[in-house]
Amino acid sequence: MFRNARTLVRGLPHAPAALRQMRMFWRGYTTWRFNKLWTTSIKPMDTPYQTNPLRLFFEAHKEGPGIWKWQHYFDIYDRHLHRFKDRAVCVLEIGIYSGGSLEMWRNYFGPLSEIYGVDIEPACEAYQSDSVKVFIGDQGDRNFWMRFKNEVQDIDIVIDDGGHLPEQQIVTFEELLPHLRPGGVYICEDIHGTLNTFAAYVYGLAQNLNAGDRGQENANNNERCLVYGASAVQSAVRSIHLYPFMTVVERTETAISELVSTKHGTQWQPFLK
Repeated sequence: MFRNARTLVRGLPHAPAALRQMRMFWRGYTTWRFNKLWTTSIKPMDTPYQTNPLRLFFEAHKEGPGIWKWQHYFDIYDRHLHRFKDRAVCVLEIGIYSGGSLEMWRNYFGPLSEIYGVDIEPACEAYQSDSVKVFIGDQGDRNFWMRFKNEVQDIDIVIDDGGHLPEQQIVTFEELLPHLRPGGVYICEDIHGTLNTFAAYVYGLAQNLNAGDRGQENANNNERCLVYGASAVQSAVRSIHLYPFMTVVERTETAISELVSTKHGTQWQPFLK
């Protein structure tokens, strides 16, 4: 496996660093994939988790337009999206299928919300209503997204439940993440496979959150100590969350120009200066 990794990085300007990174990836992957030691202390929940309003809607939805979701998605949705409830929020779902999830989002976010749906199948126009606008197009087509963005100026939430192919997910992500309002949330669903290329793309993006270019340093033992200039990613991306089959990216509320580490106190050990 590592012989293959060397082949992949041969000739790159930073091949040794890339090789070390790939080795650490495989170390983490193989160390934890089959390790059951850290799960032995997990106990069943004392209270039922069916209090999530999205889950309650789904469980009660026995007839009408279909909804198809992985069960563990509902708690992830509510964790990242509950702050948008009952607000004038703009929500885009890619992948309408049988229309039921559009109803679910409208119910969850409330009457002030604007719901948009995108699907490649023209039959999905049937789910357009006074409260939902439907666009028909290919999510892997950048020209389609250009037309969409000209018509829909701002989006707070994107839920990509479309074609699920990595190349479609990457194009959609690149086109829509910059289009999110400050504080917006981007959700990509159904990222399947341990060597999924969209997942690798996200890992590469996440590396930028750890970048650090020191802008200035304060020699005092209090107040501002270290100041790093924020990269473009650090300025715009608050967090990246990985879940089984799902990635969630949250935008910052305001652009960040610097990352600051401060010291408070007057007594310091001498071994670190």
